[in-house]
Formats: sequence, structure tokens, C-alpha cells
Amino acid sequence: MANRHEYEIAFVGLKPGKHEFVYEIDDKFFADYQPQDFTDAHVSVKLILDKKTSFLMLKFEIGGTVNLQCDLCGKTIVKNLWDDFEVLVKMVDNPDEMNTEEEDPDVYYISRTESHIDVAGWIYEFINLSIPLQRTCPDKPDGSSGCNQEALEMLKKLNQRNSESENPIWKGLDKFRNN
Repeated sequence: MANRHEYEIAFVGLKPGKHEFVYEIDDKFFADYQPQDFTDAHVSVKLILDKKTSFLMLKFEIGGTVNLQCDLCGKTIVKNLWDDFEVLVKMVDNPDEMNTEEEDPDVYYISRTESHIDVAGWIYEFINLSIPLQRTCPDKPDGSSGCNQEALEMLKKLNQRNSESENPIWKGLDKFRNN
């Protein structure tokens, strides 16, 4: 992965208090990561860093859009993203040990000698967490499904054909279903 300094924050030089950073994320950001199941990302990430003497409070506000494939019909849909995430970054003497023992995913430890914090990993994670697990076309104003009806009909026909021509090797397994 390329070293991307634009996502590193030199917090040592910041005065105590709140500081705001804004990142405009597009498909180029995700090029260094594994292939994504969305395209055409236009996401704005507002990061509010609240610096205290022994910890940092990071609040990520995610907003924007991505293109996804509908789970039912395969049609491309635009999904709006909006979400907030908070991470507490504590400064300690033994961060590796503390990070392995910590059970709360919203708490992260860094060394007291650190001067920079890289937020690219959190941005990647929080954008992906903002995308809904169930991706379906929005309903039409009249309440009917917004999915591609031709694709749904074809799936229905394929499902009927598969159920009619069941493979005989699976028939013997039915007797174990109620055990």
C-alpha cells in the first residue's frame, strides 16, 4: 500500500481542543485495498479531533453516495451514506500489549512518543460500515418494487425449473431434516 501522508495527522503540534479535518474520498482511495463491492464513491469524511493531554477523541462523520448492485435484480442503485463513528485514542507506554488485550473496538492505544496518527484505515473501515448489508432498489412512490421486473421474472422461472428437476441424490437427506 502506498504511503499516503494526506491521512496522517501530526497531533503533537496541535493545541488542546477541537480540530476539524475534511477528506473527500473517491474510488482512487480504495485502489490500494481489496476490490470493493461498490463503485463511483463520492464520500465526504469530516473528522473532529478533540485533543486532550493523554488521549485523543476522534469523531468521524460519513456522508456521500456510492453505486451498488441490487441484491435481487442486479440493477445499479445509488445509496446515500450517513453515519457517525467515534474512536478513543489513548497514549500509553505499551501500546502493542494494550491493543491486543483491549476488547472494545472503539479504543485504540498508541505510544506516548508518537507524533502522528494515520486515519486512512479508519476512514476505509467506517465507509464500509456505512454501507447497508441489504441492498435493494427503493420502492416506487406507489409502493411497488423498484426492481427490474424482467430480471425478477427470469429468477422466478429459474427457481421453478430447479425445484422441478431436483437431483435424486439429495432425496435421501430429507429423512434427516426433522431429527
